[in-house]
Amino acid sequence: MSTTIYRSASGRHAVERRYRELLQDWTVPLHHRVIPTREGETFVLACGPEDAPPVVLLHGAGSNSAIWRDEAPRWSSTRRLYMVDIIGEPGLSAASRPSLESDAYARWLDDVLDELGVASAAFVGVSLGGWLATDFAIRRPNRVERLALRAPGGIGRQRHAAVLAALILMPFGDRGRSLALRVVLGPGTVPDPVMEYMLVIHRNYRPRHDTLPVFTDDDLKAVTAPLFVALGAGDRMLDSHDTAARLTRLQPSATIMLLDRAGHGSFDDGKALHAFLNRQATP
Repeated sequence: MSTTIYRSASGRHAVERRYRELLQDWTVPLHHRVIPTREGETFVLACGPEDAPPVVLLHGAGSNSAIWRDEAPRWSSTRRLYMVDIIGEPGLSAASRPSLESDAYARWLDDVLDELGVASAAFVGVSLGGWLATDFAIRRPNRVERLALRAPGGIGRQRHAAVLAALILMPFGDRGRSLALRVVLGPGTVPDPVMEYMLVIHRNYRPRHDTLPVFTDDDLKAVTAPLFVALGAGDRMLDSHDTAARLTRLQPSATIMLLDRAGHGSFDDGKALHAFLNRQATP
């Protein structure tokens, strides 16, 4: 794997080593798999009954599938979960970062599903992962059965003040990085182990600088899968009220939750999201 998304080879090893340590602490049995794709190797965690309906989970930028640790036990009780490390992010997948303006990520997800033997699945995506899941639902409607998004990019207006503040704080060591992360993530409690690992990542990782493309009205109208969206009212990176307004107008049947005490990185919608995944499709 290339080290170009990291500041150094030792930094990559530190991120990956801590990731593997965190995976050992999960309370559900995990199956680890590395599968070939046209963008390079992709790391996938799986849990839940093998014959249960499949759900593909996509994390946000600057993170990996460790974010699903607290929710995987509940969701995997009724669903087969496939937690995919997004390429070009600090997980265990290839460092490839194709253009977000292209269909490269949809073709990559085609490869992932094909290798897993999954014709179609429900998708859950956070932030960048929400953008990727939405893009896939638009380009591959027959492969997305349900779509659940948390703080998805590409729908509402982006906010820049928190990012600029974080950039000012980042050079001031771990204390500055910790403050920067809390500024960006906004209100809500981030567990200490998660914050500690995020500091390891951001000490060693080179983040993306490309802007997420904004979906057009026609793009969003083209989503045919049942839609669940959770938004933090205190999100400092994305305008959640604008996201909710666009989706209410373009996807009137969507379930939209605007959570008062949530920011960009802390959500209390796990039970509602699980209920959405379990809901039977209307004939």
